[in-house]
Amino acid sequence: MNCHLLARHRSILRRFARDPKGVSAVEFAMVLPFMVALYLGTIELGNGMAAKFKATLAVRTVTDLASQQISISTAKMSTILDLSAQVMTPFPTANMTITLSEITTNASGQGTVIWSCSLGGTARTWGQPLSPQLPSNLQTPNITILLGEVSYPYTPNIGSVIGTINLQQSMYFYPRLTTTIGAPGASVASCPTS
Repeated sequence: MNCHLLARHRSILRRFARDPKGVSAVEFAMVLPFMVALYLGTIELGNGMAAKFKATLAVRTVTDLASQQISISTAKMSTILDLSAQVMTPFPTANMTITLSEITTNASGQGTVIWSCSLGGTARTWGQPLSPQLPSNLQTPNITILLGEVSYPYTPNIGSVIGTINLQQSMYFYPRLTTTIGAPGASVASCPTS
């Protein structure tokens, strides 16, 4: 009986190997995992690029709005920093850090932090040299410039495979209406906290 069963199975396997109808199914089964991975990777790449774009737009918006002020009160600074969350919609902003600082350069173009406020993070130390220094094309003597910085931890939907990607962007703007913008208070303690 075992010989008949074995012969029957061999016969079925031979028929299957000669039948061209099964070739397409086997090829599809081999290509499917690659195609699914390619599709999901394309979606994740698109989402990651959108998050990067939104983070850049958020820091640009915050820095641009601040550059249009003569002085910034604590309430106005809070409003400006809070706008970053609206710009990031629909991405979650719970772990996003956005920092706005005013930098003044000395006669040799080295920057010093005049004031700094941050939402979701730590502001730069007031009155301390800027570290790292401004890019070489901005190391102009005796100027004031606004520095906006964002750090956004983007976790893809398949985050357990890829992990969290920290998106960072800096933006520089000159004050538009005055040479320096009045600080929101006398120290970092007067910056809004959220």
